[in-house]
This record gives sequence, C-alpha cells and structure tokens, in this order.
Amino acid sequence: MTATTIAGSRVDIRLWANPDEVEEQALRQLRNISALPWAVKHVAVMPDVHYGMGATVGSVIALKDAVSPAAVGVDIGCGMTAVRTSLHATDLPADLKHLRSALERAVPVGFAMHKEPVVAPDAFWDGFDRLVPTLDQGKALRQMGTLGGGNHFLEVCLDTDDRVWVMLHSGSRGIGNQLAQHHIEVARTLAHNQALPDPDLAVFLAGTPEMAAYRHDLYWAQEYARRNRATMLGLVTGVLQRQFPHIAFDEPISAHHNYVSEEHHFGEDVLVTRKGAIRARKGELGIIPGSMGTGSYIVRGLGNPDSFESASHGAGRKMSRTKARKTFTADDLAAQTAGVECRKDAGVVDEIPGAYKDLDTVIAQQSDLVEVVTRLKQVVCVKG
Repeated sequence: MTATTIAGSRVDIRLWANPDEVEEQALRQLRNISALPWAVKHVAVMPDVHYGMGATVGSVIALKDAVSPAAVGVDIGCGMTAVRTSLHATDLPADLKHLRSALERAVPVGFAMHKEPVVAPDAFWDGFDRLVPTLDQGKALRQMGTLGGGNHFLEVCLDTDDRVWVMLHSGSRGIGNQLAQHHIEVARTLAHNQALPDPDLAVFLAGTPEMAAYRHDLYWAQEYARRNRATMLGLVTGVLQRQFPHIAFDEPISAHHNYVSEEHHFGEDVLVTRKGAIRARKGELGIIPGSMGTGSYIVRGLGNPDSFESASHGAGRKMSRTKARKTFTADDLAAQTAGVECRKDAGVVDEIPGAYKDLDTVIAQQSDLVEVVTRLKQVVCVKG
C-alpha cells in the first residue's frame, strides 16, 4: 500500500491506513502533532492507528532537539519478544490446561508480583537512586518478570510449519508508569509549551536539565522493560524445559514499540518516538500481534524511509474497552477464541478479537514496510 498524504498544520501526515476508517479524534491528535515546531519532514502513521491517551497509537514522530513524554506513553518500553522452539505441534499434549496453569504459576499476571525478586540486582540498578521521583526499589525488583494486565499476554503458538513458538507482550510495569506520569506533568509546566494546541504534547528541549532528567529515566525504563521480557522468557523456557527436557530454543526476537530512539533521517539527527510502532530497518525481524484469538505475524523490515523505517505494532483497536464490554459477552469471547486454551470470562471481554481491527488487512496495508516471514496462531494465551 502507498501511504496517503494528508496536509497537516506544519508538516504533512503520511498515513498507511484508509483515512475514512480513522476516527476523527485520532485525526485531530495527528494534526496537533503535525503542528509541533520541532517536527521533521512529516508524521508517519501506521495502519493500526487509533486514538490514544496523550498521543495517537500508531504514530511515529521525529523531532529535532525535542521529545514529548506523552507521545511515548506511560508504559515506557512496552514491546514484544518471541522465540521459536524445536518442538512441533505433535509434541504438545491434546489438553493444554496443565501447560497454561504451569505458565500462570511461573509468571505473575495483572497486579500480582513475585513474592521475592527472581533476579539479583546488578550494575543496572545502580542508577535507581538517580531516578527523579521517589520510587520503591523493592516493588520494582519484585515486578521484574511479571506480565501485567490489559493487552499484555503470554502465548504458546504454532507457525505455518507447525513449529512451536513462545511469545510475550509486556513493558516497564508500575515503575515505567510512575516515571512517565512524573515527567508528563513537569513538561506541562514549562513556558515553551504553553501555546501548544494540545497540552498533552508538551516537550522537553535539548540542553535543558528537564530533558537530561527525562532521558536518563526514559532509557532506564526502556532497559527495565527489555529485562522484564527477558526475565519472563527465562521463566517460561524453564517451564517448557521441565515438561519437554529435550527442547531447544532459537535466538529470541525482541522489540520495543513504545519508546524513543536517537536516529538519522532525511539528513537530520532526530529523536524518533514510536508509540504503538516497531522499528523496521531493512532485514530487521519484528513481531506484529493480533488479538487473543487471531494470531500474529513475524515480519522482516524493508527499511522504508518514508515511515522512518517503522511498521505497526499490532492490529490496533477498533473500539474502546468500554464499548467492547458493552458490545460483547463472555459467550462471544468463548466463541471467538475457540481452539485457544485461555481465559474466557467477563474479566477479559474487553480483549475479545472483535474489538480489534482485522490483522490481515493491517498487514496488507504495510506491504511496503515489512514482508511476512511466518504467521503464528496461538494455542495457549495467558492474560492478566
């Protein structure tokens, strides 16, 4: 698909989606982003675009000497990790309830955390005392290796060759949220942000103490999120090794999709914010999940410069959680997740596949951004 160009307030908006299918609230957010005086070239918008708190989900923003903490989001470093195993579908038991229960015992979900840390503090934690807000290090240690709730998940999947994969989606847990909320509030108070069309897009400027403090905390939280997924993957592979002693694992694929990166685009050194988008440099492997009943894709980046070498982070919601709970029932959830060993109760109805966009359409809309490596279909899905 060729991106559609929409005139923005200062720079254009390049949209890899049907403009008629993007809600007006999200388009309004995108126009506000395009009005930022620090924006470079254009705003790139992925096919899973939808309205988000602070800034649009599915937006890629390149700013010169500035960064907007709300455009990153409150789950700093949220992302995906996937690994292919040596198992085949025929190696799995017919009844997967025992495997799901073992995974749920190993990885706390929702608001739960480990009773004791599962990783020992190392040099990474030396920077904890330099984080701006007063934070609970003990809680952050116990949350390392936990899933969280919402759209976060842990899955066992089969690819098109019936090979077994493990995939998980999580971020920086409570500590990332606390750091983000603190810096968003600080940015709102700064004089240079008072005339912005949307106070949620308040930025920090290069060379200021506020920017230095945010970047320290941001990069720390992004690393925390990466370690969180790596720790969970270790717990999950341990479960599988106990049940399948001869199992082997390929090199994991891992990528943030709520983060900031220092990059060079269109002749400029810029700070690129991807909120609900993955980096898709030429040859780089990525993960684009759907919903808890529709599967996911492993993709390879094509390095498209117009998207700032980015692609979508998933299928994207087509209705809010509130609307999903009003629209669907637990019976609908059971029907739409048939064949998947997962929760099928009212507590996760807002994650029902019907609340998400069609994943195959989203993949087709970014054929100039990524190529498909394989499709995954979950057989076990753990959610908070």
